[in-house]
Amino acid sequence: MEKIRLGFVPAHRYPYDEEWAVEMRRRSIDALSAVPGVEIIVPSVGLIHNGLVRDDLGARATIDLFAQRGVQGIIIGTMTFGDEIAAVAIAEALDVPVLVFGTKEGPFAADGCRRSDAFGGTLAITSGLYRRRIPYLFAGILLPEEPILAHAVHIFAQACAIVDAFYGARIGMVGLPPERFESSAFSESALIQRFRQRVVRIPESEVYAAADAWPQGDHRLIATLEELAREADYGACSRTAVAKMARLELVLQHYFQERELSAMAIACWSEIQERYGVCACSTLGRLTGRGMLAACEVDVLGALTMLTQYQASLEATVPHLVEWTIQHPQMDDVFLAWHCGNAPTALADGATPVTVREQAILSPLVGAEKAQGAAEFQLHPGPVTLSRLAEYDGDYKMLITSGEIIPSEDRLRGTWAWVRVNDLARLYRVLAEQGFTHHASMIHGDVADALEAFCRFTGIEAVRV
Repeated sequence: MEKIRLGFVPAHRYPYDEEWAVEMRRRSIDALSAVPGVEIIVPSVGLIHNGLVRDDLGARATIDLFAQRGVQGIIIGTMTFGDEIAAVAIAEALDVPVLVFGTKEGPFAADGCRRSDAFGGTLAITSGLYRRRIPYLFAGILLPEEPILAHAVHIFAQACAIVDAFYGARIGMVGLPPERFESSAFSESALIQRFRQRVVRIPESEVYAAADAWPQGDHRLIATLEELAREADYGACSRTAVAKMARLELVLQHYFQERELSAMAIACWSEIQERYGVCACSTLGRLTGRGMLAACEVDVLGALTMLTQYQASLEATVPHLVEWTIQHPQMDDVFLAWHCGNAPTALADGATPVTVREQAILSPLVGAEKAQGAAEFQLHPGPVTLSRLAEYDGDYKMLITSGEIIPSEDRLRGTWAWVRVNDLARLYRVLAEQGFTHHASMIHGDVADALEAFCRFTGIEAVRV
């Protein structure tokens, strides 16, 4: 993933100590530039006097610089008291997420005067942002080298990545949800109006026809079949079914790239089994594992939730869609995060074999021969974040919670993990009482703070449990 571009506004006000402001600017740039995964863009000393934003002229030059460089977020730091009009004007002009921090006071001057008064000036800036209803995060009053700033900038960069990908996202919608499955309902108008998103419809019949027509001797098909054999044990599947899975993967990959999609939501039962003859579960996992996020059951909001998690990780790890399935029979505060077989194999625990076989739930309905294609393995242990986007009457909210996958000796169907959370009864009550469905996106690692910050910047209600 490319580095997140963050514009730094070193705010200063005359006649506060110019030398101290220059020193704080230098130290701030050094500290911000050391944060992994970010590129700091700052007005140079050649662009504005001493590289400090202090007036309308400096604000206009900084706005032009940030616009030209396409910054994804703005960090406003008070080097001294700071000129709130100039600093706020930059945030107002660019309409990207904002992080504010203030610097601690330097030593008193020999005549007893103070050097910066940034403690007060920071409030002038934050109140100006608040007055204009510009959402922002506040990192604190600190010295640039303090770890709290680096941590805040990391969370901020994650949030900026999510916001940048979320607005204007293009979600591929392959097919329609099953007739008796209301859980995937969503408002396309609300997505357009709130987030400028587009739902790109792709007919199932078109996908299956393209897959059936894929040339048998095509080098991409041969390479995909070789990858499948290396990645998992397909011994329980017929050669015909495995070839169908490979062709389906290539067609969906083609649509993802050609239509410039951000994520996909795909119909996975039962028309695909009846008309094409396989399950799509493991195919969705393989696409997701390569960053082409694919949600099952035409869950558009689930696909968008996956997108937020993937960007929160700065594309370092992949999420997948799970169900809140059952409580653990013996252990408190442990539930089964499961789905039919759609997890990327990169998430496997390594201790149990990765197999692909007939899907457990659909086999009795369509026959085992047509239900081949579901991956089966246990997920690797460690911290995870679970979240879910929901919309009612045009208002959006996101459930955010954290847990930990614990290893198990169980042998279960599908792709699965036992997840321990802090208070399962409370979490489930929130799910039930606030209208969240049985689907959630789960990702390894702790990205809860970044998701909450994303919600703040987008006007989505964060429901953190």
